[in-house]
Amino acid sequence: MNKKYLLPFLVLAAILTFSSCSNKLKPLAEEYIKAEPQPLEAIGGKVPVTINATFPAKWFNKKATVTVTPVLRYAGGEAWGTSYTYQGEKVKGNNQVIPQKEGANVTMKSAFTYKPEMKKSELYLTFDAKIKNKTVKLPDVKIGEGVIATSELADAATANAAIAADKFQRIIKEAHDANIMFLIQQANLRAQELNSDAIKEWKELVKNADEAPNQNVAIEISAYASPDGGVKLNTGLAENREGNTSKYLSKELKKMKVDAPVDARYTAQDWEGFKELVQASNLQDKDLVLRVLSMYQDPETREKEIKNISAVYSDLAETILPQLRRSRLTANIEIIGKSDDEISALAKSNPKELNIEEILYAATLTNNDAEKMAIYTKASELYPNCYRAWNNVGMMAFRAGDLAKAEQMFNKSNSVKANPEANMNLGLIALTKGDQAKAQQLFGSASGVAELGEALGVLYLEQGEWAKAANSFGSVKSNNAALAQILTKDYSKASQTLNAVAKPDATTSYLKAVVAARTNDANGVISNLKAAIAADKSMAKEAAIDLEFAKYATNSEFASLVK
Repeated sequence: MNKKYLLPFLVLAAILTFSSCSNKLKPLAEEYIKAEPQPLEAIGGKVPVTINATFPAKWFNKKATVTVTPVLRYAGGEAWGTSYTYQGEKVKGNNQVIPQKEGANVTMKSAFTYKPEMKKSELYLTFDAKIKNKTVKLPDVKIGEGVIATSELADAATANAAIAADKFQRIIKEAHDANIMFLIQQANLRAQELNSDAIKEWKELVKNADEAPNQNVAIEISAYASPDGGVKLNTGLAENREGNTSKYLSKELKKMKVDAPVDARYTAQDWEGFKELVQASNLQDKDLVLRVLSMYQDPETREKEIKNISAVYSDLAETILPQLRRSRLTANIEIIGKSDDEISALAKSNPKELNIEEILYAATLTNNDAEKMAIYTKASELYPNCYRAWNNVGMMAFRAGDLAKAEQMFNKSNSVKANPEANMNLGLIALTKGDQAKAQQLFGSASGVAELGEALGVLYLEQGEWAKAANSFGSVKSNNAALAQILTKDYSKASQTLNAVAKPDATTSYLKAVVAARTNDANGVISNLKAAIAADKSMAKEAAIDLEFAKYATNSEFASLVK
């Protein structure tokens, strides 16, 4: 080639080469990208990730547009996260501008819907880049590996469904009153009072209670004087009324051949009774009278001030005070119910002999779930209008894992009468179906149910609110409660809870192994995984890919267990 043409040719080649290089984007090195947490972790059914990336100085072409998208790849599929688009300084658009000279730091947040296959996965950043209208291919960058899914061990189906409790009382206490009234400033017993229907019925009730083999009766006499007339006069009056009433009753009990203890007392001035009657009355100025009672404690001052309210006192003398001149007879009766042995025997042989409270109570006297179910089922047949019987049949079905029958029974219970126990239990059913919104609504209609704290604990676990879950479980000893404590890093308490689980299963042992792994107890990992796998062989496959045990992958005993 002629030398006079060679120099311009070389200059043109250099320009073209420089121009071509300036249109390129280099692959973004992994060192400029950090994903947190590492490894990823399932929280509330999602796998959240925060990606901090740096576009280094002179990396970003002024005319480039780059869309960055995280993707989680696993066997059989992949999940795409939120895309973020960035642009160079000469691009017209509304995306974040990355200066070419200085570069920039960016933060990208994303979340993937959790699937079990994601336990073994790889997280990549993908790039969709253009310079002007020309596509530039950039390689994906791997920024993470695997998902810890310990939180997914939460299981609503293992929570305790609510029992609609019986109201059985072995000893039922009843108090029956009758009054003997007196005339003003008199203590003698009048025939018309002693022969009243109320006194006759009261004496008959005492006699029947004394004769009944399952009843005990004790009697109280309380004699009173109204608060008018002075303390000295009323003290003697009330004492005489009590004495005359006690003599009369002693004779009557002897005639009836009733041997019951009698406790007698008197009250000189019945200010408490006076206050109650005034409060319940329609007296025009009753608030004024009540104010006097609250202002003065001295009986004589009270009486004087009330009498000064002349417009009211005449009404008091006619309507209130006469009701306070009395002796009150009280029969305290204890009705003693069937023994536990009698109730248990009848529940098996002749449940028709049991009332609803007794038959519901009978189910609590056995630890055999089949017997409990049989008793509750019979209760629902004998007392179909009792919502508690239907709920408790559902409770036992839930415990047995028959969720379809459980749901049917809980709905039946609510159809008999809307009740908080069935609502809570239907909330648990909703959780087993993944319907957290419905569960939360139903739990809101279960106020006062003893098991609600545990149910809410499961809900909070599944929502990813681990601290609230741990608090809600309280002193519950279950796998779910221990899981909440593990997730909040309270490993000591989690160990105590797991050791106290009433019916430990494969999950109990597996969680113990997780605690051991997190507290660097290699022996505990191996021994507890052995127990978990012995109870459920599928636990070996789970442990093999569980990143909780990643650092034990080279341990020969671990490898032998999970192979």
